[in-house]
Amino acid sequence: MAIGESGVLKTRILSALALAPPFLLAVYFGSPWFDVVAMAGGAVMGWEWARICHGGRFGPSGRMMSVGLALVAALVGPAPGLALAVIGAAALAVAWLDRAEPEARAWSITGVLYLGVTLMALVWVRWAGDWTTFVWLLAVVWATDSGAYACGRLIGGPLLAPRISPRKTWAGLIGGAVAALVAGGLVSSLLGVPSVWVWLLAPALAVISQMGDLFESFVKRRFNVKDSSHIIPGHGGVLDRMDGLLAAAVPVAGIVALFGEGISQWP
Repeated sequence: MAIGESGVLKTRILSALALAPPFLLAVYFGSPWFDVVAMAGGAVMGWEWARICHGGRFGPSGRMMSVGLALVAALVGPAPGLALAVIGAAALAVAWLDRAEPEARAWSITGVLYLGVTLMALVWVRWAGDWTTFVWLLAVVWATDSGAYACGRLIGGPLLAPRISPRKTWAGLIGGAVAALVAGGLVSSLLGVPSVWVWLLAPALAVISQMGDLFESFVKRRFNVKDSSHIIPGHGGVLDRMDGLLAAAVPVAGIVALFGEGISQWP
């Protein structure tokens, strides 16, 4: 590993060690701590998406996106129907306020809809599925990221989507799925949920998580942006850390809604 890469890795680790404990505490204690974190995350992701689409500028449509996503995060638990309405209203407001070229405007609207729905799913997992379900999902996605990175670096091989990401490989995709299977199984066992279906769901979520990562990479590539921001040293932006988690939260939220309970009640 080159000296520069070693320094970046050290910064990434230090940032993770600083941010993970308070985030996990907010997940464990729930409302109002988790609500505050989710609202802040939604606002920052709106800011980042708007800047991606507008060459670093943050205008009225971007401010509407940030406010709308923060409101969505606040309303998911007590009023999910109203949260959906806010997503629609924010998308219409962004369409009206955005005066950029058609492509940037279209991607701004897409950002409100995509981030609104996936953020709503993520918050719903904590509200309706309890902290154990959220921690299990975190373990699966974080293991996916680590496994994909390690296998991609050690094995290399054919690129997964060379026109979108020059670093993601098929070896990384498979390695991420295997890591998710192991982590998901171990964490579910520690939580007292020995269900085989929970084990099998983990690698599927790993693939979905990496597709979410690729989607954000695609958007950034459209606008020649490397990182969504530099708010997290060594990691980039909140979007760069949350892209896979947001995508994986959607099917988990659906399962939570189907069974009406968290991971402990899944078959």
